[in-house]
Amino acid sequence: MIAYFDCASGISGDMFLGALVDAGLPVEKLSRALASLGIKGLSLSAGVVTRLGIRATKVTVVAPDQHAHRTLADIERIIDASSLSGEVKSAAKRIFNRLAAAEAKVHDSTVEAVHFHEVGALDSIADIVGAAAGVDLMGLEKCFFSPIPLGSGTVKTAHGMLPVPAPATAELLVGVPVRESMETGELTTPTGAAIARELSAGYGPLPAMTLRAVGSGAGSREGKALPNILRVFVGEPSQDITPRTVTVIETAIDDMTGQAIACASDALFSAGALDVYVTPVFMKKGRPAHLVTILAAAEKKDAVLETLFRETTTFGARLAAWDRETLDRRTVEAECEFGKFRVKLGSFRGEAVSASPEFEDASRIAAETGLPFRQVFQRLQQVAGALMKP
Repeated sequence: MIAYFDCASGISGDMFLGALVDAGLPVEKLSRALASLGIKGLSLSAGVVTRLGIRATKVTVVAPDQHAHRTLADIERIIDASSLSGEVKSAAKRIFNRLAAAEAKVHDSTVEAVHFHEVGALDSIADIVGAAAGVDLMGLEKCFFSPIPLGSGTVKTAHGMLPVPAPATAELLVGVPVRESMETGELTTPTGAAIARELSAGYGPLPAMTLRAVGSGAGSREGKALPNILRVFVGEPSQDITPRTVTVIETAIDDMTGQAIACASDALFSAGALDVYVTPVFMKKGRPAHLVTILAAAEKKDAVLETLFRETTTFGARLAAWDRETLDRRTVEAECEFGKFRVKLGSFRGEAVSASPEFEDASRIAAETGLPFRQVFQRLQQVAGALMKP
């Protein structure tokens, strides 16, 4: 199962939990997960509310009145001492580590020295541990998110009045697609930003899925222009989950050989690039060069850029976000007089429109039979084409 979170009105920890509960996750299961933290009196309650006339679930953290300022080590000790699964513990600690790193940078401190205020409170611990546990309890293999609106204006924090987005929120969302909103105020909280950043498998439009459930989680305030809700779409993925928005990275290189660039291309694919292609170009003063173009999913951008700078001589690259449409793809097995081979089928809006034999199988059969590759591939193409017929 996969989930897509539509962050039209931003994201916070309680909105995330509310969306999961509204989509079918029993709040009692979440409360049991939190009880394993050993914090007396910590639990969750859920109720139905409306936001601008739209029904949603509001999850509320029930916690004893505490005002402790905890360090990352304090929070990790609480998580490690619980009976949560290893996967849930790891996810929750990764989210808190992201928060600590952001707070440390914003306040010119270190991760170890950061004292959490808002995010160290029991309700935020519940939100983050609940988010990690909720994803696990629902069996979600991947979570995708829409671009995240930031809001505007100011917000009151333990550090006084701060501009929106709060500095820690802005730091957490570096590298994440963000956008403006008609709403004012703090739409995305540091906790929500950290959850989205750590749990996301990609950002963009709704991925192809067979929809099984929809949930709406309510925030605390009432929206003015949009309902203050976070929607989640839960379903089974199509055979091919392809990013609809990709990062395009380009750089021109005039001091590397073609062989060296080919090696760099292999390294870029290993780093997660979706595609790498090289175009011969002429630079100023007529210098011949190679234009290297890389396509990468948003979550792989940093790894691909690091590889580009390590493996090539370039000192910079241009980045852009491109929308793209792709066929849904699946691989099936076919058979002819030469034996079994694989066929890649492509469909558009549920209709098969393309069928192509796998090159490696055609090459193998040509080597085994001694027949020309062109003859073998032509025959395999005939068999593959028949698979598209209704």
